[in-house]
Amino acid sequence: MPPTTYIRGRAALNFLELATEVIDLRSFSNLWYWIALAALWSTASHWVVGVPFDMVTRARRGHERSIHDMRVVAEVNVHRILSIVELSGISAVSILAFIVTSLGVLGWYYNVEFCQALFFLVFPMILVAGLNYYTALKLRDTGYEDLIKRLRLHRLGVQLIGMVSIFITAFWGMWVNLNYGALGG
Repeated sequence: MPPTTYIRGRAALNFLELATEVIDLRSFSNLWYWIALAALWSTASHWVVGVPFDMVTRARRGHERSIHDMRVVAEVNVHRILSIVELSGISAVSILAFIVTSLGVLGWYYNVEFCQALFFLVFPMILVAGLNYYTALKLRDTGYEDLIKRLRLHRLGVQLIGMVSIFITAFWGMWVNLNYGALGG
């Protein structure tokens, strides 16, 4: 083998080793996964049916402009959510069911840790999307009566789903790390 080919081959091997060290697919031992999980739940609990929760808080304190803005934003987002569900609800549910099932099978049957980690991100968000739809229906059907109360209850529901999800994800992540991952070998 000529020396240049060997050097090129060795350089390619070093690059691949470096790339696999930098881009680690062992998600539960990766700090970026936990940062993404925290950012996901922080964002999910801040945007309540598309309404920023700081606007809900200001409206609850009696700020007139925030009360008006909150109602307008809520009406727009409720209409948007219900329109999306009416237009593509069955297709979206079918696609999400396929994705979640695929992640579950790849994650637990084939033991792909990256798919397990994605499952722990995607599945609870489907529950949050269902809660968004339920809240949007209730708001529309009641004529946006008790809007602040309903948005606060919705946020509490999202936070409860988030707490349970984070607990299960952390528990599973510790188990995977101790048995297969960074610590266990």
